[in-house]
Amino acid sequence: MAPLFRSAGQAAILAEVLLTDAPVGLSRLASRTGLPKSSVHREVSRLADAGLLTVETVGREWQIQSNPDSPLTDPMRQIVAVAFGPVPLLEEQLSLIHGVEAAAVFGSFAARASGVPGRSPDDIDVLVIGDADAHAVYAACRTVGEVVGRQVNATIMSRGEWSAALDRRSAFAVDVTSHPTLPLIGDL
Repeated sequence: MAPLFRSAGQAAILAEVLLTDAPVGLSRLASRTGLPKSSVHREVSRLADAGLLTVETVGREWQIQSNPDSPLTDPMRQIVAVAFGPVPLLEEQLSLIHGVEAAAVFGSFAARASGVPGRSPDDIDVLVIGDADAHAVYAACRTVGEVVGRQVNATIMSRGEWSAALDRRSAFAVDVTSHPTLPLIGDL
């Protein structure tokens, strides 16, 4: 979605590190990005050598975070937020809401992020399963939308409603389950 990064792995690492204020461990970064630890190590080393990230060794684990002194950090954070930020930002926001059992990005944003060719998405669609307060979910989506520069649309269903939609093979359930999704919380 943003061809200016060296690789999708590099973009995923930057999204995880630049969009949070807390340091992240190398092992957790590998787990969150789905990349081998050796690949994360190499990419982090390159980004640290370029001055964009800082690395501190705590025990036997690297703790990685953005370099606040680099003039590239804020502009890069903005680019990463727009191109790759919805997933970590939505995950963070929705995990704070009681009653969210599962959530995933679906639709054109998920398709483009999964490598399906097509036009750049104008918005982001999110399916939220559980008994969460709708106002809290919509507020979280608005917050993320303001950061990433795209409208975030939530569809909220109870676990029972989603199960029934799957059982009767509703057009919505078939559409969501037959196309790429980006998991945020739990399993749909």
